[in-house]
Amino acid sequence: MTRLRVFLTGEPGCGKTTAIRRLCEALVERGIKVGGMVSGEIRQGGVRIGFGLEDLLTHESGILAHVGLEAGPRVGRYRVNLSDIQRVGVTAIRRAIAEADVVIVDELGPMELHSLPFVKSVEMALECQKHVVGTIHKRASHSLVTAVRSNTACQIIEVTIANREQMPNTILEQLTHDPQHEF
Repeated sequence: MTRLRVFLTGEPGCGKTTAIRRLCEALVERGIKVGGMVSGEIRQGGVRIGFGLEDLLTHESGILAHVGLEAGPRVGRYRVNLSDIQRVGVTAIRRAIAEADVVIVDELGPMELHSLPFVKSVEMALECQKHVVGTIHKRASHSLVTAVRSNTACQIIEVTIANREQMPNTILEQLTHDPQHEF
């Protein structure tokens, strides 16, 4: 049985994470176990001050990056929280490999890619016998991103304003209606 490898990419704010979250909801409604990690903005008074992480199976959360952190690699105005990437993100991906039907990785981006354990866990996911759906930051530059983009087994889909509403259904259709991708 062929395992699906789909990665969404597009400009920041185009709807990649929203599409992933909607896909997860639709899969869960069909009784399909979804695990892995999603990220999201942390806002205060309407201003983005950081990014959080969430484990889809346990709902444990952490801080991916924040303007108020004093240590960690700098990406733009944020400091990356390597300990929470490992504690929440890496653990979520590895738990999904062991327990879920679909592994979600949101996202392969400049912040997450500072963590070698994160990179290794994504490599493990790509080698496992589970479906993998993820997102790739449009301008991410890393050997893992190059490997995913050049791997013919990985489907890269550009999310745009025109197709973002349909994207969860497009991926859901591939996961649930293709006999090669059955659970």
